[in-house]
Amino acid sequence: MSHGVHAVQHEVEHHIEHEEHGHGGRGKPVGESRSKQIALLISVMALLLALAEMFGKSAQTEGISLNIKASDTWNFFQAKTIRQTALRTAAQAFTLEASLSDETRKAALLKQADDWMNTVARYESDPAEKDGRKELRAQAEAYEHARDTQLARYHHYEFAAAAYQIAIVLASAAVITGIMALVYGAIGLGVIGLAFMALGFFDPHYLHSLHLI
Repeated sequence: MSHGVHAVQHEVEHHIEHEEHGHGGRGKPVGESRSKQIALLISVMALLLALAEMFGKSAQTEGISLNIKASDTWNFFQAKTIRQTALRTAAQAFTLEASLSDETRKAALLKQADDWMNTVARYESDPAEKDGRKELRAQAEAYEHARDTQLARYHHYEFAAAAYQIAIVLASAAVITGIMALVYGAIGLGVIGLAFMALGFFDPHYLHSLHLI
């Protein structure tokens, strides 16, 4: 939780304690009861803020990890492509040389060229080892999709955390000023925060598909 929000909460707690000591043993006035309710609202918002920040941090960490995996897989894909190109070029050169050689040398050259072309084919697709270019591309794209999902979740949780922080500030100000409109604003922001958290968890790409974020 941000230091500013924590400071505001501390001020609210001090204000409530001051009210309690000021009224002593008399019955609780309406203002004090309302302050208690708002303090409870602030506590709920603080809990939701902590959850949003925890989920956001987790999604951000996972997104970074998946980005590294995608980058490593694309690097492996690129290395396979380079080796594949080198072997294909060498095989073509041996095939050309074989056409100009005697039968004994021709057979050896063609066999080597054929072996290299088989390796080229294996570099293109190797379902058994799952490290051909085709499989590597699919894996890298899967990592990228998962990364984008986690980062979308992270952004939703960040928006939710911002809504909760503002809600806490508004509710805290309501305790001090007694302006109930601030409480309603805090509740509205809390609902918005919950909506962002729900979208982040269940459908993080929804707002992006609408081009809203």
